[in-house]
Amino acid sequence: MTTEADTTALTYRLPQQRKLVTELPGPRSKEFAARRGRAVAAGVGSSVPVYAVDADGGVIVDADGNSLIDLGSGIAVTSVGASEPRVAAAVTEQVGHFTHTCFMVTPYESYVAVAEALNELTPGDHDKRSVLFNSGAEAVENAIKVARLVTGRQAVVAFDNAYHGRTNLTMALTAKNMPYKARFGPFAPEVYRMPMSYPYRDEPGLTGEQAAARVISEMEVQIGADQVAAIIIEPIQGEGGFIVPAPGFLAALSDWAKANGTVFIADEVQTGFARTGAWFACDHEAVVPDIITMAKGIAGGLPLSAITGRADLLDAVHPGGLGGTYGGNPVACAAALAAIETMKVYDLPGRAAHIGELATGRLREAAQRLPSIGDVRGRGAMIAVELVRPGTTTPDPALAKAVAARALAQGVVLLTCGTYGNVVRLLPPLVIGDDTLGDGLDVFIAAIEAGVDA
Repeated sequence: MTTEADTTALTYRLPQQRKLVTELPGPRSKEFAARRGRAVAAGVGSSVPVYAVDADGGVIVDADGNSLIDLGSGIAVTSVGASEPRVAAAVTEQVGHFTHTCFMVTPYESYVAVAEALNELTPGDHDKRSVLFNSGAEAVENAIKVARLVTGRQAVVAFDNAYHGRTNLTMALTAKNMPYKARFGPFAPEVYRMPMSYPYRDEPGLTGEQAAARVISEMEVQIGADQVAAIIIEPIQGEGGFIVPAPGFLAALSDWAKANGTVFIADEVQTGFARTGAWFACDHEAVVPDIITMAKGIAGGLPLSAITGRADLLDAVHPGGLGGTYGGNPVACAAALAAIETMKVYDLPGRAAHIGELATGRLREAAQRLPSIGDVRGRGAMIAVELVRPGTTTPDPALAKAVAARALAQGVVLLTCGTYGNVVRLLPPLVIGDDTLGDGLDVFIAAIEAGVDA
């Protein structure tokens, strides 16, 4: 847990408080929205109708001067804050030298330094190699490329409720149809979906080992153990609803993969970099993946992603088989090194654990008196509330939508998720102060109490 000294060591450029000076959206945001409608494709959605002009610590300031409490971090990206001084300084310095040469043409030291950091931080003490890309989906695609090349197999196993991206292959891996897959097919072949361990909705008493045995049986019967190139899984599912599998589920699947020559890929795009109270979510269960995919929190808001894995796997790929024009951009690499340093200086894994204790304690207390809260779950600063119709486990997506809208009207940014659209997720910046977080939780809980029609 973070100490008081750790918390007070954080300094902020902007006041860390909620302040509303207009209704939301205000007139300036409405002007930007009108321009957007004439210029930006309608297929690009935004969950919050206000336009940001500044952000720091746990707050976002919009174009009308409203200060909003940020409980989304740009979907777990700005873990160190959206304008962290180390990151800003590192980016400024790098831009003053060069913005791009392409690592595949004229390489540079910062790419190597990021790879060294990832090899050190990721689970396991084996010999590792890393490759840098731009987005989480790109990292996932390349992890599967490696697995297929090394194993000589084609089949890839993904899970119910999974989210892995929006490219063709990652859409095939993603479970949810709307808005991610509808009418975009056909999708990449040889993807097989298996049942996830979902303790809130599984039959009572089903252990992680039993849930894994169900998956293993289906893989062996439907695919064949000698045909599976890779198992890819989020250690805590993100868009699917922050589903934390029962203890033992991940380890059993990892053990089966090792015994059968299958590459076990942990998609830690959302769970990585201190978010869950450890550097990576796999650390909580002592699972060491063959390959781990990363993005989001890696670079303080700049576009960067990576895969890190066993050296024998990644070095098996022929020269030129991995890479990309912008992969490991020098500005993004500078930001990543500064973000990782910030995480270490402030012990943000410990800070995330403290945030989790504070938030889940408040939310579980609320659940005792609010029957619409079906489940409170998560790890560290990755927390979800699953909303249901009182007295049932029937998902209530209308309530989730109403809660997010009502919270926004009061100046708190919340995100929804879940296969059924009935989960509200909390992903605050790890540098958010306790008072700011507490105020945001007050608004969130009051929004649940108010119900759908208030």
